[in-house]
Amino acid sequence: MDIRIQKVSKAFDRFPALHDVSLSIRSGELIALLGPSGSGKTTLLRLIAGLEALDAGRIHFGDTDASHLSVQERNVGFVFQHYALFKHMSVLDNIGFGLAVRPWRTRPSGAEIHRRAEALLELIQLPGLGHRFPAQLSGGQRQRIALARALAIEPRVLLLDEPFGALDAKVRKDLRRWLRELHDETGHTTVFVTHDQEEAMELADRVVVMSNGRIEQIGTADEIYDSPASPFVFSFIGASNALKVTIEYGRIHHAGQPLALPKGDAAVPDGPAKLYLRPHDLRLTDDGAGAIRGIVTGTRRTSGTRLLEIEVGPQRERLEVEVPVSATIAARETVTLRPERWQLYSDA
Repeated sequence: MDIRIQKVSKAFDRFPALHDVSLSIRSGELIALLGPSGSGKTTLLRLIAGLEALDAGRIHFGDTDASHLSVQERNVGFVFQHYALFKHMSVLDNIGFGLAVRPWRTRPSGAEIHRRAEALLELIQLPGLGHRFPAQLSGGQRQRIALARALAIEPRVLLLDEPFGALDAKVRKDLRRWLRELHDETGHTTVFVTHDQEEAMELADRVVVMSNGRIEQIGTADEIYDSPASPFVFSFIGASNALKVTIEYGRIHHAGQPLALPKGDAAVPDGPAKLYLRPHDLRLTDDGAGAIRGIVTGTRRTSGTRLLEIEVGPQRERLEVEVPVSATIAARETVTLRPERWQLYSDA
């Protein structure tokens, strides 16, 4: 089921939550809505589900205008962050709940509901747990049950709102891998909301980066990370540094000194600009010509690398630089840095 979102807007008590948002989702695609709190990602998900009414725009499910259809008429499966399982019901009854409460004309028999619930337990790799209750399960198991319940109604679209947000890091990582495998097996059109960049980039076919109720960029993980469309996307996706620079006659200057960097982007005019750099794209060098000089103010270990904190220029701008763990660099030491990759944006 493909989804077309056309010029959608939504406000709450005159506070604009979404501004003229358009998005096309292909049938069978797994899409991540990624952004900070208040970016509009959950509002967009709830509009797709029919849990909120549109102020403007249209939402199509295939050839059907679903803009004014109810949640039931849209037939979506919805998984929340906090499971929302019924504590007094067994796992099997939780999974089959959406089927059991259908109008009698479309309600499967009790035996068929039981069969489907058992089959879904196999699908989510929790066979034999059907007679347990939610309190007897781990957080990761409960979230799998919530997903099975959403799948039981055979939804046209599967919507996930921060599905792993309440789980610890190790469980989250395991469930991400499992969800991707499950999606590939079932082929549902799936939209999930997250503020976790790693989660979005690992899971999704495409990532929709949102900020202040607007879409900043849509693309694959590689496109979003390697070719960010705006300073917001660059700074939000992965670790980043930003230096205030000036473009003079097509050359990049920092702290009054020219850098040995080609400007690259002809769309950035002369004048104030910002140079965005990833910590792993800065290299220590002994050649100071046209490079960036700074003073090490601290170091810290992060997994398999070490991060140097460096102050540069008269404004004491701060950079983070990734170096091997074996690097022996002391605080207050002067170092010279040369960017290997960067992106330039006008700051006018």
